[in-house]
Amino acid sequence: MRKVTVRDVAEMKSRGEKISMITAYDYTTAKVVDQAGIPLLLVGDSLGMVVLGYESTVSVTMEDMLHHVKAVTRGAENSMVIADLPFMSYNLDSTQALANAGRLMQEGGASSVKLEGGERMAETTRRIVECGIPVMGHIGLTPQAVNGLGGYRVQGRGREEAQQLVNDALALEQAGAFAVVLEMVPAPLASLISKRLTIPTIGIGAGVGCDGQVQVIHDMLGLFTDFVPKHARRYAQLADVMTEALTAYAQEVREGSFPSAKESFKMDETLLDGLADGYVVGS
Repeated sequence: MRKVTVRDVAEMKSRGEKISMITAYDYTTAKVVDQAGIPLLLVGDSLGMVVLGYESTVSVTMEDMLHHVKAVTRGAENSMVIADLPFMSYNLDSTQALANAGRLMQEGGASSVKLEGGERMAETTRRIVECGIPVMGHIGLTPQAVNGLGGYRVQGRGREEAQQLVNDALALEQAGAFAVVLEMVPAPLASLISKRLTIPTIGIGAGVGCDGQVQVIHDMLGLFTDFVPKHARRYAQLADVMTEALTAYAQEVREGSFPSAKESFKMDETLLDGLADGYVVGS
């Protein structure tokens, strides 16, 4: 197989093929995701919450992102790696945004970047795209702006809010974004936006009418247990599996049944004669 590209993503929408995207934050997970055939791999700033233990994504820095993007790109052979631009790394002006997008590509090895915001980020998106860096947009609930939005709540339920989201999506498409994430948007509105756009929509809490779906891997595998988002479906309960395994390990260490001869190494025990008596003079 070869690396998934923005052209492949566009063709998937043209064929009516649903697009799967998942997050990953380290080399090992990226390899597993890649081997599972997931086309899009997002190094999301959600790592702040599920990996680093922050209360929100606001605390995530460029250095945090670069550290994890580098690890993921070393593990993803075929999946297209998309890297989040973190809070305040692209908001001052398009020059700042371009410089940081360039770092995620050049230093991190990402294939594209993602940024939050609609019409207000259209010019920044255009500038980054013009310099050869693919951009995925992100509208609806934008976690970096959660303090201004008044919390994690559904966006676009009112007439004016819904129209603004349509405008945002169209603005990003016109600016050259290759796809747009719709987060916590009512399903009928997300479906309408998906039909209006020629670029793919990737939903998270936005219903089945989107062209694709994205989930945080810690949510879908049951690794993050602080809370379960409404939009997440648990495909496994790995936290329970890990707890059971670790409990068994600790018990076997306490009782002396681990390690056994199977996990140990042998030697010629006659070489140990006299070693307990101390140093040999002249050795």
